[in-house]
Amino acid sequence: MLRRLLLVPVLLGLCATPAQAHNPEVRFITEHVVPKGLVVGGTTVGGLSGLDYDRRTGKWILISDDRVAPRFYEGRLSRKGVEFTDVHSLVGPNGPYPAGTVDPEDIRVDRRTGDLLWSQEGDRTPTTLIDPSVQFSKRDGAFGRALPTPEDLRMKPESGPRRNEALEGLTFALGGTLVVTAVEGPLLQDGPPATPAKGAVSRVVVQTRTGQVVAQYRYQQEPLFAPDASTGVTAILEKSPGVYLVLERSYSPTLGNKVRLFEYRPLQNRKRLLADIGTFPVSRVDNLEGMAWGPDGTLWLVSDDNFNATQVTQFIALAVR
Repeated sequence: MLRRLLLVPVLLGLCATPAQAHNPEVRFITEHVVPKGLVVGGTTVGGLSGLDYDRRTGKWILISDDRVAPRFYEGRLSRKGVEFTDVHSLVGPNGPYPAGTVDPEDIRVDRRTGDLLWSQEGDRTPTTLIDPSVQFSKRDGAFGRALPTPEDLRMKPESGPRRNEALEGLTFALGGTLVVTAVEGPLLQDGPPATPAKGAVSRVVVQTRTGQVVAQYRYQQEPLFAPDASTGVTAILEKSPGVYLVLERSYSPTLGNKVRLFEYRPLQNRKRLLADIGTFPVSRVDNLEGMAWGPDGTLWLVSDDNFNATQVTQFIALAVR
């Protein structure tokens, strides 16, 4: 059960406001699709699950969820196009991560220090339990420090995240004083996965920069849009103090991807639909997992192609009023 911690309320057992119709305050700007098989620094660009803009360098940071070679790219992104300029390996405290031990998902630039903050999902198999984590890395990918994983989110035999449904979304809040993560799916102790009749409950966790848990909030996901679909929260981004943007991504083998952008107010336990990405004039809706503000206030989304020949690396720019 979610617990009240310190002075920040945790909301229990409440239903979020039902999703409303498409909101005209979100406008489509442009779309870029990266050529398949693009190679940068000897690596194939793909698996992009998070991005952020670095105001110090004027470049974008894009994390790849390659479990064999965890890394991030640098590049330029604008309404005119996208360019990848460099790639850096993410290194652990004892050197390169052994293959399969981390699953990078989201990344943010720390405006205070210029360091990078990134989340990874860990793993759950019949023989292995690896905790998800959030950690700081230096600008070249060298290990900095890790935040302690909240006890509720640790991988245990009967509790914690399901496989590939852990710390998917990450954002700084309140001027960088807080670290906010979104769990992709329901923890084992928080209930069953979503169905067409009822959405699952996942969590939004608020920590200080040193890792002290300030609050955990209930996030009510939408029901499945198709009987054969799976769904989850893939990104969270501070919009203003106490207000967040949340990306919910669903996938059906027969119908494809459905991705919706919500505004979420945890203190009021309210969410409202801002946009169904499929209603915009895009070439397709792929596996959108990353979300960040650009230097001009444009909202950018990026898709993780899963290194799959049938998927693409897609950037979508939106204007959010």
